[in-house]
Amino acid sequence: MRITIDTDICIGAGQCALTAPGVFTQDDDGFSALLPGREDGAGDPLVREAARACPVQAITVTED
Repeated sequence: MRITIDTDICIGAGQCALTAPGVFTQDDDGFSALLPGREDGAGDPLVREAARACPVQAITVTED
């Protein structure tokens, strides 16, 4: 699995970090970021739900 965050459209709503806190966080400016070592989702079943929860669809989840 590969997760990407389009930082150009992220608005920092934080829904991803609330939905899958083991994978997503927010950086110092409040925008979404992946936790170090979690770039592949770390098997978290909520990654896809976190992508769907993003109000601006800034998160893309694809299979490798």
